[in-house]
Amino acid sequence: MAAIITGKADGTPGKPAAADGDPDKGSRDGRNKGSRKAKSTAHGGLTWRVRLRRDKSLLLMTLPAVALLLVFNYAPLFGLVTAFEYYDPLVGVRNSDFAGLEQFRQLFHDPLFWGALRNTLFLSSVQIVLFFPVPIALALMLNTVISERLRNFVQSIVYLPHFFSWVLTITVFQQMLGGAGVLNQFLRRHSIGTWDVMTDPHTFALLITSQAVWKEAGWGIIVFLAALAAIDQNQYEAAAVDGAGRWRRMWHITLPGMRGVIVLMLVLRLGNALTVGFEQFLIQRGAVGHDAADVLDTFSFYYGIATNNYSYGAAAGLFKSVISLLLIWGANRLAHSFGEDGLYRK
Repeated sequence: MAAIITGKADGTPGKPAAADGDPDKGSRDGRNKGSRKAKSTAHGGLTWRVRLRRDKSLLLMTLPAVALLLVFNYAPLFGLVTAFEYYDPLVGVRNSDFAGLEQFRQLFHDPLFWGALRNTLFLSSVQIVLFFPVPIALALMLNTVISERLRNFVQSIVYLPHFFSWVLTITVFQQMLGGAGVLNQFLRRHSIGTWDVMTDPHTFALLITSQAVWKEAGWGIIVFLAALAAIDQNQYEAAAVDGAGRWRRMWHITLPGMRGVIVLMLVLRLGNALTVGFEQFLIQRGAVGHDAADVLDTFSFYYGIATNNYSYGAAAGLFKSVISLLLIWGANRLAHSFGEDGLYRK
């Protein structure tokens, strides 16, 4: 037997004793087992060592992405000190003369900088209004396609432009809307005045937005399609039984189910409001002029790196980074005020 019942001399029953003669071993084992159970429950059912062994392969898969993030996003942060120096690449960061806030004073008195900032804010606002809803609308339309084969075909078509370079994208638009493009050939054939959209600074905001929609809208629907797939289909069936039509089901089930993801993507977009692009503007700057195409990224390149004034370009980049951080912080606080998680739960 695993244990025997011991009694006292007067015949009163005693405690069960273990086979090895230790009467308290059973109680200690119970306490240890309970403590281990409580510890594992406190960590979601598993201890961190168990979870580490379980997710070891997944963690190893993330190492290349973490390495790229450290090399290209965090290591360059040490170069921000050049914004406070008269940086000379021949003597290096340590031996360059300290400038304090002189680069920022020069930056804030530069009318070209304020022009680039106005262009950045204006173009970003246009893209948020005209571009941000397009992936949501595409995801909703694809979600209503019953044929899986047709849905996969449409997804492949709208994904494809994402893999084109900006040079190829702008070339396609040049062939369609340029001076010798399809549009102007049609207008000439019908004796109508031509219109070179690619060199018109007044329509440049609409041009770059249409280019971004054609190139990136298909790729942007991936997140929203994942959000649609997470919605419980029983809600649609219950709503249909209650007599709700397609539009009511979309308004009361689909959009509320996507709300968290929409808010998250909007917060990220607002955080990148000052990053409207570099290659796209760099290629088309000569066609429409710097007054229309200069944004903060091109300003840092042309008036910083191209002129060997690296400290000036670093100051403009640091200003942009700080404002972007404040924008994403404010957008996240606004999301919390409306009861959404935003980037993280409050």
